[in-house]
Amino acid sequence: MPSTYGPAPKRVTYRFEDIGGAKWRTVVDVTAPDDSVRHMVVDYTLDGSAAPGTADTSEADSAAFLSPTPDALVMSLAKNRTLGSVRVYHVAADGRTMTETAGSVNGDGAPFVRMFHYKRLR
Repeated sequence: MPSTYGPAPKRVTYRFEDIGGAKWRTVVDVTAPDDSVRHMVVDYTLDGSAAPGTADTSEADSAAFLSPTPDALVMSLAKNRTLGSVRVYHVAADGRTMTETAGSVNGDGAPFVRMFHYKRLR
């Protein structure tokens, strides 16, 4: 992860919810070391079309999603109609862990890819 990202968050939680009508909701809460929380929400269809984000939009104000396989989700994030990052989420076969792989560019325009591993809470 680029050093310009600052300190690592204390906690990150994701919720992926089927909200009916072929729509999904992703809720992300990022808890900083000072216990402040960034709460992000987006409701979408899995057809690759843009959907607006709500709550904290400091990182992205819209996103598009596709699920090429039942255990994978591809998310493209944009801010002010400019690509911000592309993320791929993969859930392990046992459903206990998820890996996020994200690609973007740093402040100098150099590309980077980072990876995070998450454990299921319930």
